[in-house]
Amino acid sequence: MDMRIIKHPSQGTIDILYRRKGSPRDVTPENIDAVGLIQGKVIEMIVASDAAQKSTGVTVEDIKGNCPQHMLMLAIFGETAAVETAMKAIKERLEETDFQ
Repeated sequence: MDMRIIKHPSQGTIDILYRRKGSPRDVTPENIDAVGLIQGKVIEMIVASDAAQKSTGVTVEDIKGNCPQHMLMLAIFGETAAVETAMKAIKERLEETDFQ
């Protein structure tokens, strides 16, 4: 599983992510100070989405890609502190769960 945070993403980066998002929502969240990106197995990404949304006020979107290994990517949009909190919650939740 890979995790990264982009602080103060450019509008172009946000546009790329929103063109590739899986949900039909057309509304871009306000106050996007950071984007957390996390890629992993389907089961891990479902758990990650749940952990992120329960931790703080962020918007989670699945990002479409062309991965033959069936990996998924999530983008977590929000204020920097909220995204950092969500990413920490994801890491803690996945570490406490055995996916073997």
